Amino acid sequence: MSKIVDANKKIEKAVVDGYKRIEDTVVGGYQKIEDKFVDTFLKKDDETIQEAKSRLKKEQEERQQEQKKYSKTTEQIQTEIKEKLNK
Repeated sequence: MSKIVDANKKIEKAVVDGYKRIEDTVVGGYQKIEDKFVDTFLKKDDETIQEAKSRLKKEQEERQQEQKKYSKTTEQIQTEIKEKLNK
């Protein structure tokens, strides 16, 4: 029985290690592409890629906060409709 358990553990380790290598390769490749895109199209003069990414993230958060000011939930809309119908 222990031979089977040992064999399964070896298989498990090989599968997990293989997955990790693939994951690291894919993520690393994506990050290189992302950095090149930011460098080519989104970076301003005298700005590093990391600074550009930070700026873009901050701008996105600001847009989302601004949008929330004008967004209503379904519940808010339903309440307004009920109030108008009850008048």
